[in-house]
Amino acid sequence: MSDEENTTDVDDVWGEALQEQAAEEAVVANKASFSEVVDDSLPETDVNLEVVLDIPVNISMEIGRTKISIRNLLQLNQGSVVELDRLAGEPMDVLVNGTLIARGEVVVINEKFGIRLTDIISPAERVKKLR
Repeated sequence: MSDEENTTDVDDVWGEALQEQAAEEAVVANKASFSEVVDDSLPETDVNLEVVLDIPVNISMEIGRTKISIRNLLQLNQGSVVELDRLAGEPMDVLVNGTLIARGEVVVINEKFGIRLTDIISPAERVKKLR
């Protein structure tokens, strides 16, 4: 074999190897990443929310907060008044799993307490508070 034929054979081997490598890289590149699993082309109304509708969440209403020392905490007894950081008539916070989602006012219906929502926190505002 001449040097020219050896060079051609080596070039062919390298060319085949590079083609195989490119094919393997293409397969890896075509695998969907987690963020690509969701098909954004579907309208929002077609999203199946049934999957999450039965997940339990904790909802709580907060009328205010305060910080006190353990000494003062141990001195509390029946009839003690704890001052909160809110004024009378201010809306209560509605928290879901510890995240503020709304504000509202206390109502009494059929001798039961409830809350009338007066302000819903937008999803964009909730995301900002997470950061």
